[in-house]
Amino acid sequence: MTFGEQPAYLRVADDLRKQIVSGTLPPHTRLPSQARIREEYGVSDTVALEARKVLMAEGLVEGRSGSGTYVRERPVPRRVSRAAYRHRGGLSPFRQEQAEAGARGTWESRSEQALADGDIARRLAIDIGDRVMCTSYVFRDAGEAMMLSTSWEPLAVTGRTPVMLPEEGPLGGCGVVERMAAIEVIVDNVAEEVGARPGLAEELHLLGGVPGHVVVVIERTYYASGRPVETADVVIPADRYRVAYHLPVK
Repeated sequence: MTFGEQPAYLRVADDLRKQIVSGTLPPHTRLPSQARIREEYGVSDTVALEARKVLMAEGLVEGRSGSGTYVRERPVPRRVSRAAYRHRGGLSPFRQEQAEAGARGTWESRSEQALADGDIARRLAIDIGDRVMCTSYVFRDAGEAMMLSTSWEPLAVTGRTPVMLPEEGPLGGCGVVERMAAIEVIVDNVAEEVGARPGLAEELHLLGGVPGHVVVVIERTYYASGRPVETADVVIPADRYRVAYHLPVK
């Protein structure tokens, strides 16, 4: 193979990908069998198999037990908006975004006390083993799971206060900024780091994805005078949603 030349399995995958994108191989069409790929492209069984694996990892095709490999329906990506914090009657960011889009989203949540592991302790600037309130969310749009979120708040800040449980009490369901302000903790900064990785099995089960699908992960942390008071992981399926940021110019 000369310098810069693609391996055979990538060349085969690229040609099949072009057929899928162009519609020559439309959704729900059976992908050519391994034997047919071998004959049409003059490659080995190993190359044909690796090409199919590439397309499956990219989410373009899916295997059906006892039937073969088929082209997947390609969803039209929708936007999940992220914006600088705006005071809006105590609404959480998800509720703000849904209200502005005229959507009627729903969510489920579960809170429980936990001990901070090394990563959460680092993000909250607390000691490993310190107690935190961990809240898990599933957000839905028109009944479809669109986003997961897990947040952690140090009980050294919220413990034994009316806002200890994010979704219960007098400020249940309000945003972090309003809830913290109620206990005289003034949030003045929020940081988000965006990355991507293969979805975990439990995440893909909740989001309706298949093994190998990529998710966008937003690591968000709220600060009050430099002290982290909440951190969260927001998980969004990359094949169905795009994260759009709208930030003011100051």
